[in-house]
This record gives sequence, structure tokens and C-alpha cells, in this order.
Amino acid sequence: MDDLLKSEPDNLSDHLSNDLSDHLSNDFPVAEKVRMFPHRPGVYLMKDGAECVIYIGKAKDLRNRAGSYFHKTALEDARTAPLIPEIRDIDFIETESEVDALLLEARLIKDIQPKYNRDLKDSKTFPYLQIRTREPFPRVEITRTPKDHGVKLFGPFTNSSGLRGAILVLQKIFRFRSCTLDLRTDDERWRWFRPCLLHSIHQCSAPCNFRITAEEYRKNINRLVRFLEGKKKSLLADLHREMQDAAGQRQYELAAELRDQIHNLETLNQRGEIDTNIQPEAFMVDPRRGVLGLQKIFKLEKIPRIIEGIDIAHLGGTDMVASLVQFIDGLPFKPGYRRYKIKTVRGIDDFASMAEVVTRRFSHNEADHPPPDLLLIDGGKGQLHSVLTALSKTPLQPGFVLSLAKREEEVYVPNQTEPLKLSRHSFALRLLQYVRDEAHRFAQHYHHILRKNRFSKE
Repeated sequence: MDDLLKSEPDNLSDHLSNDLSDHLSNDFPVAEKVRMFPHRPGVYLMKDGAECVIYIGKAKDLRNRAGSYFHKTALEDARTAPLIPEIRDIDFIETESEVDALLLEARLIKDIQPKYNRDLKDSKTFPYLQIRTREPFPRVEITRTPKDHGVKLFGPFTNSSGLRGAILVLQKIFRFRSCTLDLRTDDERWRWFRPCLLHSIHQCSAPCNFRITAEEYRKNINRLVRFLEGKKKSLLADLHREMQDAAGQRQYELAAELRDQIHNLETLNQRGEIDTNIQPEAFMVDPRRGVLGLQKIFKLEKIPRIIEGIDIAHLGGTDMVASLVQFIDGLPFKPGYRRYKIKTVRGIDDFASMAEVVTRRFSHNEADHPPPDLLLIDGGKGQLHSVLTALSKTPLQPGFVLSLAKREEEVYVPNQTEPLKLSRHSFALRLLQYVRDEAHRFAQHYHHILRKNRFSKE
């Protein structure tokens, strides 16, 4: 039996289980017919006495799932009890994977509109897969309140967990973004943004860091759309052709990417069950939400557009250095980065080192180096006290000062004895962590340079 997704049929009936109906009479018990279904993913279609499809469902094992309707418990279940007495026949469409079955189920429900899927068809509370096509780098998201314009919509789907699992499988193939970042191709600051974990594990192409052009990213989105529309066969044919063209033009890196995409699509049934795919915690930083969150949490008079972070690096008190990183509107601003050699401190004294850096930073002319709206110190209560003491003697003053202790991620605030513990899902905390970690990275990088130079001289 041909797979509906492979052949993209014009007539659904041509691809139902005719091999079963040929040798089963109309009065053959439906439960017996189900026992001949394959142990494969697919979609089953239940019909009434008039041969009308009254319910469509998906399954990772057609025989087991469809057979469950003909047990005593199904008649006692309020969700299935009204359906069971009306079933007079059942058919199936086998698919290559659970993901194919999930997408096929949604398409068939939308086209056929079965009686017992009506709640799904009419209700806005069920999940949809939505692609924001008007964005420079279209995002893919799950929503229960789909938009009317500027999106490509698929669904509704029967449950959000299955849809979420399918998206994670597809994200490994097409590497689209699912974050809420407001990306713009004309904003060069994104070139300094640090991609989240999804890029490291090859589930996103990192448009947030311009590691892919808008044109190439949209090609992947178009391929995703074709797959979601059930055009996998023609998509694979085009990918094979593009791979051969790329290889012929000696674009070997592109050819390899297309080869991997083809392989992943052809082995979709080996990508894992959609209900067991787990999204790693990417802790995505949303700059806009981060700065707004900081303003709200700390009751700041204005949005902290300019944030600076300071960190100290050394090894046993040798080659002690410090870094200052600058963020504007929640994004790294590399021209504002500074590095310092600690000059007045001997031995290990992070408090004194931090005080020296703050004194040097905030003794500049304000016209050349305007103070930040928020200054973040890496450390706890002691580091914060040392910095505040040093700032009391400098001509420039930052708008607000915080310190972030790494072990428990506690936030220390001036004039408060106890630290704040922000939710680990807070965008404000994630932005503070981003600034702190970037300051640490930059300080360590400078420290390694000095050590390398010293060893070379020795």
C-alpha cells in the first residue's frame, strides 16, 4: 500500500486499505479487520453505515491503537462511548513515522471534517503550528490563538505534547528558530549576540547571530512548509538535485548540509518517538523582555538601556586583570568593551581589585564615557560593598548597581540586607547572567593572553 505522504494523492480513497476490503465482506466484524492492521505508525479512519468518515485518529502502532476502541473499557469511557456504536467500518493510511501521522491527521480532519472531530475543527483552544512568515527570520511556534495575517498556519492538532515533540524532531532537520527574539537584518548589534544552547546542539541555525543569511534561512522554512503540507516526495527530489548541483560547483559545505538534511528526512522514523523528545533548557535570552524585567523588578525610573558588567580574573594572584563589557538594549556592544591590568593590588584581593577598576572607569570625562544605567558586579555582598565605597569617591555615578553571586544566582541590591532570588525562568535574570558570563569570558581571555606572553618571555 502506498503512503499518502510519499505519493501526494489527488484522491484519498485510492490510498485506503483496499488490500483489506477486497477480501472482507461488509458484515465482517470491524474488530477482526483491525487485527490485520500493521504495527506501524499511521492514521485510522472510522466510518458509519453510510460509509461517511466519522472520526480520524493517529497512532504510532495502528493495530494496537485502533484495536483499543473495541475493548469493554472504550464503551465505558465517556469520551469514546458515543462513537463506538456508530462504527461500521475502519480504514487506515500507513505513514513512515509518527511525525508524518501527526501531520496527516491534522490535514485530513481539516479536509474531511468528521462528525466526532468537530470540536477539534471548530474550537480555538486546540494548538496550532504557526510560522510568522513576514519576519526576516520567520519563527516557528505553537499557539492556541492563531493570527489572521502574516502567518502560515497548520492544524489544529489533537494535543500540544505531540505537536511539541514533532516540532523538536523537525527542528533537528530544518534548524529553524522557535524563540521570541525581535530579529532585524539591519541591526548589526545582533552580530555580537550569543546564540542559545539550541545552536550548540545543532537544532537552530542561529539567525540571532547572523550565522545564516535571511535568504538561506527562508529556504529552510520553505522546505519545512513543503514537508508540513505533505510534499515530502517532491521535496526530497529537489534536495537531491540541489545537492548534486552544489557538489558540481564545488560548494562542498552546502552539499554536505543538504546530504544531512536528506538523510534525516529519509530516516524520520528513526528520530525517536514524538512524545519522548525532550527540549533541553536553552535559557534563551530575550533582550527586550530582559531590560523591561529589570526595570520592573528593581523599580527603575527608566529602562536600563546601557548595562555594564565587571569581572576579575587571575591565577593565584598572578597576572590579575579585569574586564568591562557593555550591553545596549540587552545586546552586547563590543566597541564598549574594556580590559584592565590591576596596578595597585598585590596578592589575591578581589574586593580591592574591583574597587580599583570601578575608580578608573568612573573617573573619566562623562562626555567621553557616559555612565551606564545599570552596573553589574560579579560577586556577592562583599564585592558590592567594595564597589559602592569606591563609587562614593568618583565623579561619575551609574544609575543603579547590582551584584550577582554565581553559586546560588542571588542578586544583591544596595541598602538591602538579604539578596533577591529571581525565578530561573526570569528574562531579567537571564540577561544578568548573560552580562556576567560575558564579562567573565572577556576577563579570562585577557588573562590567558598575558600568561601566554609572560611564558614566552621566560
